Amino acid sequence: MDVFRGGLFKALGHDHTIAARRFSGTVQFDPRKLRDSSISLSIESSSLTVLDPRVPEKERNEVQDTMQGPKVLDVRAFPKIEFSSTRVSEVAQTENGFEITLTGRLNLHGFDKEIAFPVSISLGKDLLHATGSVSIIQTDFGIVPIKVGGGTVRVKDQVKIDFDFLAERAGP
Repeated sequence: MDVFRGGLFKALGHDHTIAARRFSGTVQFDPRKLRDSSISLSIESSSLTVLDPRVPEKERNEVQDTMQGPKVLDVRAFPKIEFSSTRVSEVAQTENGFEITLTGRLNLHGFDKEIAFPVSISLGKDLLHATGSVSIIQTDFGIVPIKVGGGTVRVKDQVKIDFDFLAERAGP
């Protein structure tokens, strides 16, 4: 996930790269009936980790604490971020697999919103590899982007989420 800076003095701030460390999910996939496919995903919000290797550790820890605290994710009140697909559309076969549009419900910070985004799928013998990205607006989920210096440095409302998942076939 990428969180970008904005504001008049944005050069004084940092963009942030955040990774989910603990998550689980299921995929139902049949290449002959792609439109019947589905995915559910659950992320432990406390597992979101600020990476930012070029930012001093003290500052990175402050960003981590703010992100997990009541002003942003409030991980105590909202311990899970969940996505459940509701529809697969715009299916196109590619040389390596498929391109689809996945629509579903994202539950974040106590708000439940429909989102749609493109997904690239490639298949191995017992593996499904899905990649893509989606942007969300924090205020759509009741999160007010952080501002400092009277708003001269702030977090942009739009957050970009990149994903790269491997799903392994369960059972025979």
